Amino acid sequence: MVTQPTQSSPFIRACRREPVPRTPVWFMRQAGRSLPEYRRVREGIPMLDSCARPELVTEITLQPLRRYDVDAAILFSDIVVPLRAVGVDVDIKPGVGPVVGRRFRDASDLSWLRPLEPADVPYITEAVRSLVSELGERPLIGFAGGPFTLASYLIEGGPSKNHDRTRALMYGDPTLWHRLMGALAGIAISFLQVQIAAGASAVQLFDSWVGVVSPEDYRRAILPHTSRIFAALAPAGVPRIHFGVGTGELLGLLGETGADVVGVDWRIPLDEAARRVPPGKALQGNLDPAVLLAPWDVVESRAREVLSRGRAAEGHVFNLGHGVLPETSPDTLARLADLVHDASARTPA
Repeated sequence: MVTQPTQSSPFIRACRREPVPRTPVWFMRQAGRSLPEYRRVREGIPMLDSCARPELVTEITLQPLRRYDVDAAILFSDIVVPLRAVGVDVDIKPGVGPVVGRRFRDASDLSWLRPLEPADVPYITEAVRSLVSELGERPLIGFAGGPFTLASYLIEGGPSKNHDRTRALMYGDPTLWHRLMGALAGIAISFLQVQIAAGASAVQLFDSWVGVVSPEDYRRAILPHTSRIFAALAPAGVPRIHFGVGTGELLGLLGETGADVVGVDWRIPLDEAARRVPPGKALQGNLDPAVLLAPWDVVESRAREVLSRGRAAEGHVFNLGHGVLPETSPDTLARLADLVHDASARTPA
């Protein structure tokens, strides 16, 4: 279960669709490229090496909390960390993203994907424990990559605009597809369980690129594996968040996965999302990250609109519709966090 100090936090309460004194807020990629202090401590250190240094993970995770009054921290890591931990030849190229040394091609390549053991990622356990001790009553969100997104990086060999090879395998060899997805779901389960065991108060599954598939294909080829992940995490009792980009047509299905909170990108209003998601779910989102590059009066107007539409949800966690853009001013994020709290403060009964 969630550790006692964080249970009454607005973030955890909103995830559980309980009354909150104000709408909680955090930002995807709040720790990272938009912060000059992040760039300083990361200078000369490859991304995946950074993710394997507990003291650096702790520092980077805490950096935004020194600037912004956000209601949760999110572990500094990357979705391909567990893939490298089990021996996959994967790296993160600056300006490109995850790149694998050899693309996944056939059933023989399933040998890359052995089960993940806690001993494979001791640095994650150490970093999470360190952060929990530092954060006190503020929750820490752990995360993992969803199986479709991880499969895409393996099959495409790196980032892809349309994920054509991935969808071709999904259509053309369903047996191999489900074996691959099953292996990746197992790795995600283990990676999230490690974080929860070390003290993470909530977890988010980023299936970032799953919005490229149709609802019919999602139900047939992806939903069973994502549902398995959330079912495996249910006994831990922590809120489970699911997020993908371009998933407006999939929101109802995302709500069927077993997630407690459905993340919504900026392409669909939150009140419409609330109609599409099954009852019993909170929503997270969904300010367009590009809005933060506009003048403040635009940011304020759009943020207030998100808060207003978010009242249609059973619970609402304010966030962006995707990650913070590198060009975003930290001062704008700080003002936005304060605005969300001030504009949503409830008058005590």
